[in-house]
Amino acid sequence: MPARKSTPRPTPKPRQRVRGSATGRPIMALLDLLGRRMSLRILWELRERRLTFRALQAAAATNPGVLNARLKELREAHLIAHGDDGYALTPHGQELLATFLPLHVWADAWAKLFEKGPRKARRPSRPTSASRNGVRPGGSDTSA
Repeated sequence: MPARKSTPRPTPKPRQRVRGSATGRPIMALLDLLGRRMSLRILWELRERRLTFRALQAAAATNPGVLNARLKELREAHLIAHGDDGYALTPHGQELLATFLPLHVWADAWAKLFEKGPRKARRPSRPTSASRNGVRPGGSDTSA
């Protein structure tokens, strides 16, 4: 049985139907684009320098077919540009990565929770019926 060829999906764009959103909300289009294989890795590899196709392929450890597809999409999305000396982030692509830096810092802190071994999750305390009704323990009313 021959291998089934997949039809390439169009580049996700705001206000067009994308995976997970019939309305194409901008955040959903962005998440669809960034969720595609190697998209984030390519952006990450271009964060500090321009790279030729071959250098980017080696840095991202991907095959030429996937790299070509993602480069096309990221160019259409105005996140990267191609010049004589290779690929680079556009100002819009640089801004996107800057918005990811706080998430990167958060993820590093989150990962530290797992370095000390599994912890038992603490349940948040549940409000008592008295506190839900505005009564403090001891019977005093919280309304003044």
